[in-house]
Amino acid sequence: MPHAVIDITSQVCPMTWVRVKLKLESLDTGDTLEVLLKGDEPLRNLPRNAADDGHVVKSLDTLGDGTSKLVLEVRHG
Repeated sequence: MPHAVIDITSQVCPMTWVRVKLKLESLDTGDTLEVLLKGDEPLRNLPRNAADDGHVVKSLDTLGDGTSKLVLEVRHG
């Protein structure tokens, strides 16, 4: 099960979702994507957007420096 990482801590919405969506599309079903993000808006929107697209939210953790780590399992329709 390959694991990919994307750091979008310097991005703002809606580019945060655009970058994550493009990365998800490049991965295979069953792969995991670790997303490093920062800010309230991406924290609220990214898990919902990923789930709405059919991907599985495996975990969402705060790292203590204002950064959060979202782990998604890739699912393609």
